[in-house]
Amino acid sequence: MPGARSTRASAALDRLKARSGNAGYSMARTGDGLFFLSEKPGAPPLCAPLELDAFVAFVNGLGPQTPRRVSKLDVAFEKQLVRKKP
Repeated sequence: MPGARSTRASAALDRLKARSGNAGYSMARTGDGLFFLSEKPGAPPLCAPLELDAFVAFVNGLGPQTPRRVSKLDVAFEKQLVRKKP
């Protein structure tokens, strides 16, 4: 299932490009199936070759983070949790 693996990694890369505004980020895959990231094709890698889960976590941690969306129902639920603690 190598296609799903690279799709998950490329989706993380697309999210990073959208968050940072830098369309030059590039992902590469080694023969062992490990992933690494560089700022542009041919540039030195920003990380050592990583497994898929570690790579996605690394890419998700880079750049500005998008704020978590919170609905008014979430806020009301949080207030109830705080109020009900003994």
